[in-house]
Amino acid sequence: MKSLSVTIDPNSGFCFGVVYAIQMAEDLLDEQGYLYCLGDIVHNDVEVERLQKRGLRIIDHQQLRELRNEAVLIRAHGEPPETYQTALNNNLTLVDASCPVVLKLQNRIKTSYDKEDKIFIYGKHGHAEVLGLLGQTNNEAVVFENMEELLKHKLPQHITLYSQTTKSTDNFYRIKGALEERGFEVNANDTICRQVSNRDKELRLFAAKYNKIVFVSGTKSSNGKVLYQVCKDTNPDTHFVSKVEELHPEWFNPGDSVGICGATSTPMWLMEEVREALLNENL
Repeated sequence: MKSLSVTIDPNSGFCFGVVYAIQMAEDLLDEQGYLYCLGDIVHNDVEVERLQKRGLRIIDHQQLRELRNEAVLIRAHGEPPETYQTALNNNLTLVDASCPVVLKLQNRIKTSYDKEDKIFIYGKHGHAEVLGLLGQTNNEAVVFENMEELLKHKLPQHITLYSQTTKSTDNFYRIKGALEERGFEVNANDTICRQVSNRDKELRLFAAKYNKIVFVSGTKSSNGKVLYQVCKDTNPDTHFVSKVEELHPEWFNPGDSVGICGATSTPMWLMEEVREALLNENL
């Protein structure tokens, strides 16, 4: 095969919140050889496996309730208040790597709840960040994934609207506009992380430059699914892989220009491995 030209998108890879959490985990693993982490530190299986080999021990909330006298990492997604209460009860040291953008959002939602606002959160049901946000409202806020779902609820005249930090800015403002058209008063709090939301526009520009796109992401990443679709809509020759072994030679033609990009939970080292495999034709 005539060699491919392969370029990694310089804007792809971990957002600063994930970089911060992984750096904290690695520092503690170097210090003490093991570390408990509440949930997957990032929605990327190969990165989780890399850290588990270094001593990271992934636990769930049930295991947290049974743990005593240990240090536990809180990942970038943040946690509800009851997690902090469990830590107090069980003499656990929480290493809090909650993303600052998420913490700011939690505080704003808590303030709204204390003022007895009717809170609606545009987000994914069951997502770790959303569970942390709900916890600020004693689980009383309404979570919805789209306008159709929102309209199934009996809505108050005055709506306080928030969003999960990784949602689409365009969709958030579309929802606000649609509610106002129906006569509702909307207090819209745009707390979407711009490092994530701006990826849409950047990726469209990147995907348009190449014959083929390889999008690298964990299969559990909500952000990955959305951004993959952005690439696919721009460049139909976009292929999704979660690891090098999923590359297929038949996807490529001699002399193709190939762009590699990924989710905010995709490690740069993994995109570099994909590039090496393509350049060396190790497919």
